[in-house]
Amino acid sequence: MIALRTRILLADDHAVVRHGLRMVLDAQPDMQVVAEVSDGAEAVKRGVEDDVDLAILDIAMPRMTGLHAAQELHGRRPDLRILMLSMHQNERYLHAALKAGAAGYVVKTVADRDLVEAVRAAMRGEPFLYPGAMTPLIEDFLRRARQDLPVRDDPLTPREQEVVKLVAEGYTNRQIAETLVISEKTVERHRANILEKLGMRDRVALTRYAIRQGLIEP
Repeated sequence: MIALRTRILLADDHAVVRHGLRMVLDAQPDMQVVAEVSDGAEAVKRGVEDDVDLAILDIAMPRMTGLHAAQELHGRRPDLRILMLSMHQNERYLHAALKAGAAGYVVKTVADRDLVEAVRAAMRGEPFLYPGAMTPLIEDFLRRARQDLPVRDDPLTPREQEVVKLVAEGYTNRQIAETLVISEKTVERHRANILEKLGMRDRVALTRYAIRQGLIEP
């Protein structure tokens, strides 16, 4: 028998937020939260299971961001629907979410109003963007087209972004190596490449960059 409810994975590092979202979703007759996790790495581990139809990922989470988790899940389970959650109506985050394979972008402050609609839209195969999102997207596209500019892209690889996030969170090289299951020498090489690519010199500058990119929240 075909499942009548959308089975949902909730990923957010704030238990209170997860509880509130779960109440909103479980109150719907066609939705059921089947799993909760508190970081991006756990979201990937749980999201690849076939009892999840849709993953709701907070953009800024420990260990691995929601954006990185979305990229990983989209690559491993293309059929999985993904929605991104954020505190910010931010054009950069929005671009990154769509690029990562998300079907929609919901702002937390109005999630009680928009999230149910976003889930249903995603399961219909339709995109969902918060009200007002299309205006900056269209304006940016037209501006760049007029100036014959390429679509903006982050100069860092996904692995380098993970390293930046952990550096900004105060991890040592050894802790980063253990978290990402790589050698300390590889971490050092990544850090050197990152600083060279970004033209930066220290952790403070990398932390500011991580905040601007939505890798961590201020």
